[in-house]
Amino acid sequence: MSPQSRRHGEAGNVAPPNALFDEFLHAARELLAVRSPLDAELLVSDLLGTWWPQRHHTIGGAGVEQLVGEGLVEYAAGQRSPAALALLSGIACLGTSRQAAAAEQAAITLIDAGVRTPRWADHLGMVTAANCYVNPDEWGDQDELICVYSYDGEEPHALVCVIDYNSSGMIKDGWVSSQVDKLLDHCQRVSAARKGARPEDEFREVDPPQARKMLEAALAATDEAEDPLVSDTFAARHAFIRSRIRALPPSPGRGARAKRLWTTERRALLAAEFLASDEAEELSDRRAASRCTDRIIDFGCDQDSGRPLRMSPFKVQTFMLTWLPRKVVLSAADQNAMPHVVNAWIRWSGRKRGLAEEAIAQTLDTLFDSMSTFTRIYRDPAELGIDEELAARLLPDSDLEALPRRVFAFPLLVGKHGGVDLSKLDPADPSDRRLLLAADHDTKTGSPSAAGVGRHIDRHLALADRLWRGSPSALWDAAQRLLDTGEDRHMVLHALMDVLEAAGGDEAALEAALRELATGLTDDDINGLGNMDP
Repeated sequence: MSPQSRRHGEAGNVAPPNALFDEFLHAARELLAVRSPLDAELLVSDLLGTWWPQRHHTIGGAGVEQLVGEGLVEYAAGQRSPAALALLSGIACLGTSRQAAAAEQAAITLIDAGVRTPRWADHLGMVTAANCYVNPDEWGDQDELICVYSYDGEEPHALVCVIDYNSSGMIKDGWVSSQVDKLLDHCQRVSAARKGARPEDEFREVDPPQARKMLEAALAATDEAEDPLVSDTFAARHAFIRSRIRALPPSPGRGARAKRLWTTERRALLAAEFLASDEAEELSDRRAASRCTDRIIDFGCDQDSGRPLRMSPFKVQTFMLTWLPRKVVLSAADQNAMPHVVNAWIRWSGRKRGLAEEAIAQTLDTLFDSMSTFTRIYRDPAELGIDEELAARLLPDSDLEALPRRVFAFPLLVGKHGGVDLSKLDPADPSDRRLLLAADHDTKTGSPSAAGVGRHIDRHLALADRLWRGSPSALWDAAQRLLDTGEDRHMVLHALMDVLEAAGGDEAALEAALRELATGLTDDDINGLGNMDP
């Protein structure tokens, strides 16, 4: 598809060229040749997945789902052709709520105008859910969630979604099988062949409302990620997965994600139970052991869907060689203690979960294999380019990932200004922050008499607080994109403050504006959509 120039609407928003919509309508002609509603839905899902990888892009405040998805519905509504009606019928079942409502109304208009309806369209919307099953892998790293559906008793099919707990509990793959009985029989046979499997580790049936709750949380994790590690075919199945989740009965009450149930008190109780166990008795440095235990529990609660007791070879390797070196600053004592604490935790948690000795031994082998690499790749705070005292001031929570954004927010932490020794100020203390920012602006005091200067420092304080907390994560992402374009720090700070002020406390609007800052779809990006196989 040759490049097309953008078309600007009255509101100034950029819209994709009609040639792109023509490509989609041309692809939609395949819908006229299929007889099965399932095949039709899969084709439409494939088409809607074309722009899913770019879902976080915005142009003029409009997201891609609005710009391309709703734009396609509007364009198809004006084409009185069977292909347009077939496409609208599919989007009415598979699109976002806004797309579905607009597509349904447009389809009714075309039907009333005499446009021929595809035979399979009568079955759309008649999907009913049957049984749902969970098929865990040997280590609990992943669950295959299998949900069985039919069209009012006809054409049974199963949707299989892979939930990866080593990737924040997101759906990373999904596919459809019409061989339902064969699929379920295979899962049962594989599960039965496992030795020593506990009931929760076996292939089992779950209530459809519980399956919906699990899938909704997992799909949200995938959609929220900027660049999720999903299969090559996931985008093509995304809309189908979303629609099948909606077909499951909702669970009573929204509930909370598992990791949110792990309060500080509950984590502390679990740590105390472990430290009092026989497995932890051999740990000599009890203070270091306590700090390391907190890290293990935090990783399990926050990164493994609230499952701190679950330890698998892959999870141990990720914790030791990826999460700790990237995320946490450990003291020398904690670095020395960590492998020993993890060793004790694997044995203790394995005993509590009733794991076979062979499984515990295999996980310990992975830990032993990781130890030398952990020692080699884990960076000492002195290697961060700042002294230990400064690292302690910037990282009181040991959050290594926060270091660059906190240095960006508070670049002046030593020296004297207005008679104040800056090295004695705590950037985590709100009252000290004003003095540090005043020094950065070379004002005479932390409470400037000039009202304009005071308000200016207040704006910097609001931004610095968010950068310190990393809330939202899109804030620092936007700052880095602007810095990469060659903008100096001062200009980047003011650009971020302007966006923050314009959002007026609306977090959704703030995130959308930050994603648009110094980014967005180019002409080639928009037209590149048309070069993808819909």
